[in-house]
Amino acid sequence: MHVLISSFLICYFLTARIVTMSIAPIDSMTSLNSDLFYDILRRLDGPALASLACTCAAFCSISKEESLWENVCASVWPSTKREDVKSLISSIGGFRKFYADCFPLIVNKEVGEYQWNNHLEYPDDWTEAEYYGDTNEFESITPSDFVSIVDIRFKDKPICSKVLSGIPNANDNGGWFYNCPFRIDLLTYADRDDNNAGEVTLSVSNGLPPITSMERERKDGKLWHELRDGLLLSWILVNKKIKQAANLASWSPLDGQRHWPTDKDFVIRFGSVLPAKDILPSQVVQCILAMKFRVVHIEEEGFETTLKLTELSMQLEDMEGAHVNGKNSLHILKEALSCRRSKNYSEVIESCHMYSKVQNELKEEKMRSESRLDTLCILSGIAAFMTFWYYVL
Repeated sequence: MHVLISSFLICYFLTARIVTMSIAPIDSMTSLNSDLFYDILRRLDGPALASLACTCAAFCSISKEESLWENVCASVWPSTKREDVKSLISSIGGFRKFYADCFPLIVNKEVGEYQWNNHLEYPDDWTEAEYYGDTNEFESITPSDFVSIVDIRFKDKPICSKVLSGIPNANDNGGWFYNCPFRIDLLTYADRDDNNAGEVTLSVSNGLPPITSMERERKDGKLWHELRDGLLLSWILVNKKIKQAANLASWSPLDGQRHWPTDKDFVIRFGSVLPAKDILPSQVVQCILAMKFRVVHIEEEGFETTLKLTELSMQLEDMEGAHVNGKNSLHILKEALSCRRSKNYSEVIESCHMYSKVQNELKEEKMRSESRLDTLCILSGIAAFMTFWYYVL
């Protein structure tokens, strides 16, 4: 891709130089008009723009122009075209920094070093208040500091952009949010202040295959495969107070379920593995971003095949599958904004699959332990029964 872009740039530059030389001689690169440089750079995507900035001082200087990176961000995340999002990005360092923070995805290689036995050993010096996140250091983290910027694409075309300020219901009286499982239902709350709010649907006109009946779909799974292979999700979390941002999604789906919980529902999951060192005994948690589509029309009903987005949510789960409470989740999300990232998406997906593998091994080991305990209890019961009757008889 970058080779093609570089070839395009060379041809473009040489053509412009020949045209210019026919009018006036050129002594050096710096004698070219900066508008020509800008015209070249504004046609590039983010990685190509960053690479080109390293080629010479002239390109490096012009590539720092915020308007170039604003165009790049708008092409990747359509939600950044909103005026409120533009103001937010400017307040945390500008579009260039925003792209550098959010284009690479979070990767956690510590998952492979995880040992399930250590997970079950809670630190002796941890108090109940520390485990549930009730220490003073958490007081500086408030739900209103966070902003979610979400974009969904299907077959590389944007179909949904949502922005949510704060975390819904987190500031209600009673403090239940801090001790209850953390969850953000984006579709429920993001539309309230969105003038462009409306149902998000996919149909044959978007590239879905026509489905004549649900019975046939259950057999061949054609709709499911098109949906899973075509969807891309970006969920950027911004902390206004510390002026940091990160993309919590995996772009591509990690897994999913077809025909669940009803015959017409399709659940697709994205996410990332986040560090939870010194926050939870598991040391790592999984950020689960769930997207659910429901079939509302099929061809045999006289309409084109249509799906409706019914759920878009975020949750955090530890290695044992338990939901992380609100207080700890705030701290984990804050730490995630400064953790390691990578532009190698295969590396990101690999870390997520490694987490699932270790989690499954933990579940299997727990089942084996419980099975051994059950066997021991049965044998103990039999031994006690035989001993009782031995002395009775």
